[in-house]
Formats: sequence, structure tokens, C-alpha cells
Amino acid sequence: MKLRSTETFWPLKNAMNISYPSINSDINTEILIIGSGITGALMAYKLISEGKKIVLADRRDVCNGSTAASTALLQYEVDVPLHELIKLRGEKCAVDSYNNGKKAIFDLRTIIDSIKSDCGFEFKKSIYFTSLKKDIPFLKNEFKVRKQFGFDVSWLNKQDLEKIELNALAALESKTAAVIDPFKLAGDLLYYCEQNGMQIFDRTNIVSISNQKGRCIAQTENKYTITADHVIHCTGYESTETLNEKIVDLKSTYAIASESIEEIPLCLKNAILWDTANPYFYYRATSDNRIIMGGGDEEFKDPKKRDNLLPKKELLLLKQFQKRFPNSDFKLDYSWAGTFGETKDGLPYFGKPNAKKNEHYILGFGGNGITFSVMGMNSILDSINNKKNQDLEYYRFGR
Repeated sequence: MKLRSTETFWPLKNAMNISYPSINSDINTEILIIGSGITGALMAYKLISEGKKIVLADRRDVCNGSTAASTALLQYEVDVPLHELIKLRGEKCAVDSYNNGKKAIFDLRTIIDSIKSDCGFEFKKSIYFTSLKKDIPFLKNEFKVRKQFGFDVSWLNKQDLEKIELNALAALESKTAAVIDPFKLAGDLLYYCEQNGMQIFDRTNIVSISNQKGRCIAQTENKYTITADHVIHCTGYESTETLNEKIVDLKSTYAIASESIEEIPLCLKNAILWDTANPYFYYRATSDNRIIMGGGDEEFKDPKKRDNLLPKKELLLLKQFQKRFPNSDFKLDYSWAGTFGETKDGLPYFGKPNAKKNEHYILGFGGNGITFSVMGMNSILDSINNKKNQDLEYYRFGR
């Protein structure tokens, strides 16, 4: 599957300075990770830290799937508001999931510090706003429920938003969020893991996996095999190619990045923004004073149709930006399209779809893929060791 179109911002910013070979012999290992994006890189970091023998393979150049197209807004909020998630999954799962996301942001900062990555991690606030009068009661309800369960949130009215140069009616401000350069972090994690013993093969397409005597045998397009005790699929939206269960609805999404702006809106200096529209629009600034925004999502049909819509979506996003920030001049520098997925409850999928096979999946669907991946990293050892884990129950297949 072609996950993105045109040249996205992050790979150009971080012109690749490390390359990895494709596979050229049969290999035997303890764990095979498939997928070299931020999810695979985080799983590798966790398992290398535990002294595991790992091979990681990707059909592309490393980090060049969805990670290269991510806008990398790190939030504890999931795509389903807390008060709605409680109705869908119950109070404990919903509240724990929001708290798990909050913890994941701090866990990620610790990892970044441990490998000394200069990936631009920066704590921000998160502003969930509405420009529609009909959505104010909805947003007030979400504010009330977040307060009830101990989340540090504030209510911002129209006057408060005017002071921070956001044209909207009301907003819920959360104190914990962050931004990063996801391509840089994934590359730094892979380099760290390789330096600590992991083998990495890119442009290595695995076409089948069989199970023999409790071991997994992955065969590549070039007829080499990787035999492993466990396989961890970190293939994101491409997992739809290997799973029998339909767990996600694929969507096309669009993003644009501006030229560097001399004076970005005040709210974007300190916060990431997203709105109550369905599908929603989201905004963030970069360290070099660019603004990245995204949205315009619609049902995914195929990459060609998705990509043909890009000029139309550029105009939509630019128009939306001018509504929110009428005094800012957004000069388009980059634009791209990508594919992502929505689950029925906005939550990820972790663990083994088939208890009889040692194939594990860490799938952080939706707008929280990076924080979900950190949560999955903290569950992967229990999945491998068949130990009970609350997150493996919350985010199990077949739920």
C-alpha cells in the first residue's frame, strides 16, 4: 500500500545520513520486528533494553511510511472524547486510556533523553476548540467530565481566545501535550538499537509467514527466510493486508506546511490546536516557525484518487487557516496526503490476534499513533511472555 504522496516535510528536513542493507541470506533470531517507523523503533528500543536478539525489516527505506507523513502532535486525548469513550468502553477503560496517554508523553521524553536525540521534543498545551455555537454544550460536557476525573484542564471563552490570537468561540485547554520531529526520533532510535546489536534490513519485503514447531518463518520477496521465536507487526495501516479481522476504517488525510513565518499566532507558540469539526482540523508550529496543519479527511479509496484530491485539499486547508487566523499569512511550502485509520472506539490494538501463533501486533491507529506506540512498548514483553496485562485486555483483538 502507498501510504503517502509527494515529498513530506520531515524527510527533506532530515536528509537521510544513515542507510541499511537489504537482506542477502537466511537469518535466525529471537524476535523479528516488521516495520521501521516510530512504532517499530520504540518496540526495538524496549526489547534491546531487555537484552533480546532482534532483526528489524521494512519493505521501504527506514522511517519512510506513515512516520514520514505524521504531523506528530502528542496528546493524551484520543479521537473519541472522554465522555463518549466512557459510554463506549466503560469508565475504567476510558479514564485509564486517557491517563495512559498522559503517562506516555512523559515516558517518551525519558526515552529521548536516554538516547540523546535532538528530535525537537517540546512540551505544549493542547487547545480543543470550537467555532460552532452548537458544539459549545458538547465541549462543556467534555470539560466537566475531564475535571471530574482529575485532568488538569481550563475553560477558555471567546475573549480568552482573542487574547491568544485564535478566532473561535470556546475551548478546553489541557496542560499536557508535546510536539516532536517523528522522522528524526525514529531514525535516532533505530541507530541506537543497531549500535546495541539489532540487525536492520530495509527494502526487504516479507511476503509470507508460516508457523513450524512453535517458530515463525518469514519469507522475503527474494526467497530468503528469517526464522524467529516471535514476530512483532508494527505495520500500521498496512496490517489490513495480514489481519483477517476488520478492525479499522481507512481514511485519506491531508497536511500542509508553511514557509517560516516571522511572527506566528500567540496560541501556536505555546500549544497545539484541534477543533470539534468532524473530521477535525489540527494545527502546530515547528521550531523554525513554520505552521503545519492537517485535516480534510475522507474515506480512503485508493492512493491515486487520494493524491488527485491534493490541490483541492490544499485550498480547503488554507481557507480554514484564514478563518482561524485572519491576521496571519500562510505561504504554502509543502503539502502531502497520507492514509490513516479510525477504530470504532478510537483506541489501539495490541497483542496476539491468534493465541496459537507467536505473532504480535502493536497498532496505534488514529490521531494518537505515537503515544499509543509508547503504551504498546510498555505491553510488548507481557504479550511475548503470555502474561496478563491490563492494556492487553483493554486493547485486545476481538473486543
